[in-house]
Amino acid sequence: MNVKVRTSQVVNGNPITSRQIEVLRAVRSEGSKNAAAKKLGISVPVVHRYISSMEMSAGVKLIRSTPSGTELTPEGLLIVEIDAQMELRCIIDRRFTVSCSPVTEDLMMSVLSALKLDADLVISDDAHNLRAMKQGTSDIAILDDPMYLFDAEEFEWTEIGTMGMVHVDNGPSYIRYRYGAQRIAYMYLDSCGADYSVDMETFSLSELLGSSKSFFIDEFLLMRKGIRMKSAVDPKILKHTITAIYRRETKEVSKLLKALLAKHIQ
Repeated sequence: MNVKVRTSQVVNGNPITSRQIEVLRAVRSEGSKNAAAKKLGISVPVVHRYISSMEMSAGVKLIRSTPSGTELTPEGLLIVEIDAQMELRCIIDRRFTVSCSPVTEDLMMSVLSALKLDADLVISDDAHNLRAMKQGTSDIAILDDPMYLFDAEEFEWTEIGTMGMVHVDNGPSYIRYRYGAQRIAYMYLDSCGADYSVDMETFSLSELLGSSKSFFIDEFLLMRKGIRMKSAVDPKILKHTITAIYRRETKEVSKLLKALLAKHIQ
């Protein structure tokens, strides 16, 4: 007997088809509608129709143009991330799965490639990655924000390194990046008695860096991207631990932890 499980998304009361989400995922991975059309073997006007139909159903914009191409809006990213998580939940016999954020994405891809692990890598924020662990769709998650460990008491954990945060100070108006130990950064502002407001939030690194507002970002992420930025405070003041959480130390988990510890993240 062949048993399969399928899910579907309903956004603001309207169904979104799996083919529409496939187009959205292609736009995200390829960075442009032209490249997405080529990847899917369809024409650019067809990609336009799929996107327009989704935006009409959802009632929000799902993509936006940037100087370098096309990227998903926070709403578009949410649809794609939920689809990826639900797809994993529906796989009865799934592969070893690792979850992390964009802060450690390049690092994880490098380590997984070097180890030649047969694994899936899911990129999301700490909250989603912790939820994936609790739902059983991920085998190990790398958390940027150590405060999430208070919600992960059922798992084993290992500190794999530390990171400092860069504080770009352009005044009291802040744009908050969805990834990294942002809670620790803003707790620092509160401890200093700073008068500030968080007026924007973004999933996009390019939007964050191109903003005229103040923000915090992990120094490690900038380094991996080859970007240098002056910090208003010593990044060591905002240093925080990077932690791997897992259910038990399997052969795959042990290999991954050993490789990550060898990287001396700091």
